[in-house]
Amino acid sequence: MKYLLWGLLLLPVTATAQRNMEYLNRGVVAIAAPEGGNFISWRSLVTDPENAAFNVYRGNVKINNQPVKAVTWLLDKAVDTAATLSYQVKMVVNGKEKESSEVFTKKTGNKPFLSIPLQLPEGYTANDGSVGDVDGDGAYEIILHATGKAHDNSHAGLTDPPVFQAYKMDGTLLWTINLGKNIREGAHYTQFLVYDLDGDGRVEIVMKTADGSIDALGNVIGDSTKDYRNANGYILAGPEYLTVFDGKTGKAMATTNYIPARHPSSLTPTTEELKAIWGDGYGNRMDRFLACVAYLDGQHPSFVMTRGYYTRTVLAAWDYKNGKITHRWTFDSDAPGGQNRKYRGQGNHNLTVTDLDNDGKDEIVYGAMVIDDNGKGRYSTGLGHGDALHVSDLDPERPGLEIFDIQERFDDAGASFRDARTGEILWKKASVKAGEDGEGPGRGLALDVDPRYPGYESWVAGAGISGMFDAKGNVISEKTPSVNMGIYWDGDVLSELLNGTTIDKWDYANSKSNRLLDTRAYGCVSNNGTKSNPVLSADLFGDWREEVIYRTADNKELRIFTTTIPTDVKLYTLMQDPQYRLSIVWQNVGYNQPPHTGYFLGQGMKAPAKPNIKIIKP
Repeated sequence: MKYLLWGLLLLPVTATAQRNMEYLNRGVVAIAAPEGGNFISWRSLVTDPENAAFNVYRGNVKINNQPVKAVTWLLDKAVDTAATLSYQVKMVVNGKEKESSEVFTKKTGNKPFLSIPLQLPEGYTANDGSVGDVDGDGAYEIILHATGKAHDNSHAGLTDPPVFQAYKMDGTLLWTINLGKNIREGAHYTQFLVYDLDGDGRVEIVMKTADGSIDALGNVIGDSTKDYRNANGYILAGPEYLTVFDGKTGKAMATTNYIPARHPSSLTPTTEELKAIWGDGYGNRMDRFLACVAYLDGQHPSFVMTRGYYTRTVLAAWDYKNGKITHRWTFDSDAPGGQNRKYRGQGNHNLTVTDLDNDGKDEIVYGAMVIDDNGKGRYSTGLGHGDALHVSDLDPERPGLEIFDIQERFDDAGASFRDARTGEILWKKASVKAGEDGEGPGRGLALDVDPRYPGYESWVAGAGISGMFDAKGNVISEKTPSVNMGIYWDGDVLSELLNGTTIDKWDYANSKSNRLLDTRAYGCVSNNGTKSNPVLSADLFGDWREEVIYRTADNKELRIFTTTIPTDVKLYTLMQDPQYRLSIVWQNVGYNQPPHTGYFLGQGMKAPAKPNIKIIKP
């Protein structure tokens, strides 16, 4: 038995199987650089030899004098940036070319983004997106949630059916799924998961469905004649399903009953019955859904669908294999016997998945509590519901991972910083009510934006919690930047600030933000009102830094922005870090949060260890 030294505690480390993860191609991309020429970048992969270098070709012409080894980008200076040009990267090992990448063709024009034309239904808007490889070629496709008229759980009114589409990066529309009138449209109703669940090298899509949901081939799930909407537009009755769709065709592959049902014994529960179980009778607390993918056995991905976080909280884990959905476990805060009662009301509008105890299996960080890989409660802090959640090695001076969380209430722990494995509160900040308005802190962010202090800095919006804190909880700046999302964009390992349509750099010396990019100049807008998130932010292609996808104001295009800033940092693609990859899966869930790596990525970082993964090809 091997042991891991964790502080003064020796923890056993068991030998674990490799995680099955997707095959990725080289992810070559070329964009016109502002200073002239084309900026070409590509992925470094976990499977690359340590001495791997690269040659870059424009057509058949090699454009580098010596193999590129220290970074994974190159500026092709002597070209017309408006011309159509093709680029390819070839890996070099011991002086010999061993592997050729796919060919990327930079089309005519010098726009600083890639364009994907959309074919949305009339009256619909491009909303949250996810990515996955639907055909096994190692390149991502985009799965897009298209929204028509929508309402929050707390607002009455009829909505349009949720619609989902799959697009290739060249704009080819692959399929459209319509969830039908018995699935309400809104940020908390439909959480969709995009991942290779059965290990065939191609992704599946998982969503909650109902009578009248229609797959991309026109097949109807359940009874299309049923309409369970009440006079206020809520859907409080009728069967609820869970469906796995094929990522390539949009076909419904398997369907089962959703766990938990609204009521244990009635498809048409009364208002009083619902209130007794969930805390209200009109669906506000009951229809709060989250979802994630987690490696619960350390090797194969499972998917977890949830219901509730204000009061009763239920998580159900599932596997998909050989065309069948099988139930793994259910955690219920209101299970008979009362042993789980301390887990009531601890969930956030978002969640995180990572291996907290280094046993190779994932735990689910569900706001102020954690559920273990076996479906048992690991711990509950009792701090309650919040809107924002950040998990990583936030303090590299401590062993293991840490969690920065905010609580939507006014008390001594409006914001808290805890040990992820044990739940020990390391420091907390009190929130203060001013006047009659507010519910406590609305947002909080943790990023490494100041190299003068070890680890991540964190800050909070409102509720009397002022200033920026270092990883120990000390105030290091009275002023704070935007508190929405982060992105790795420029050349260093500090995070930049992603807010609405803008990317800013925090000037820590002068406590102000400097604008790097505003995509409004290119006709782009953000989603979800004051939540102001893009369609998706992720390391989609190119080097280790992230891309960001926005919709245009007229909803005719998605535009993908990728950095052209030189960097001297070389990291394997973030998409091969297990925690980061699963963070992209859940980024669309509830209130979008930025993804984080499972290792410290910031000033003074050590080179990350290569994860124990097994690449699955179709």
